[in-house]
Amino acid sequence: MSALTWAVAAVVTDDTGRVLLCRQGRGERRYALPGGRLRPAESPVRAALRDIRAETGWEIELVDLVGVYHLTGPAATTPAGRAGPLPDVLVHVFRARAAEARPTADPPPGCRLSWHAPGQLPEAVTPLTRAAVTDAAAGRSGVLRDARWAPDSVKPAPPPVGGQPGEDCQRETSHDGRPAPGDDGQRGPGHDGRSELGQPPEQRGEPATDPSLQP
Repeated sequence: MSALTWAVAAVVTDDTGRVLLCRQGRGERRYALPGGRLRPAESPVRAALRDIRAETGWEIELVDLVGVYHLTGPAATTPAGRAGPLPDVLVHVFRARAAEARPTADPPPGCRLSWHAPGQLPEAVTPLTRAAVTDAAAGRSGVLRDARWAPDSVKPAPPPVGGQPGEDCQRETSHDGRPAPGDDGQRGPGHDGRSELGQPPEQRGEPATDPSLQP
């Protein structure tokens, strides 16, 4: 039985609806949502605020929970002398927005940040990232979804489990299968077209941030 790791991530949007992604490590690494692992006795809300601030330099406001994503490793026998199998990761993915017009600190070395329109994500994104951004842009909440470590293996979106009625209703293993940070960070160009998808709820005529998501 694989070990289980608890982690957090967030679909962070700016006032144009673009999504913040982080590309970590050297070489052609994949883009992923910012986030990380929970510390002992730490709530997912506090972990998300802490991890995303530390990883990106951005202060964020959590809006609601997009869903819980079960990231499972491949079912294969580990050869002798190798490290153990990748752990299963249970990721709480939040919908969030940038609290300021610019980051309050520089990201650490190894995190290259860039903003992307939800419908124009890079090809090199993790399966969890693509699934979570799709769910967040569609306005889903309370999603329960399985993903795999291997790329391009996210299961098709099923009917929502615990989602909102009437809506179309997954990182080295920080939380999405990404390597640990390893080179200089930089912010890349994004998409400057306005999009209603991914904008804060009050801009879509919905209730403002859930007060229960405040630390």
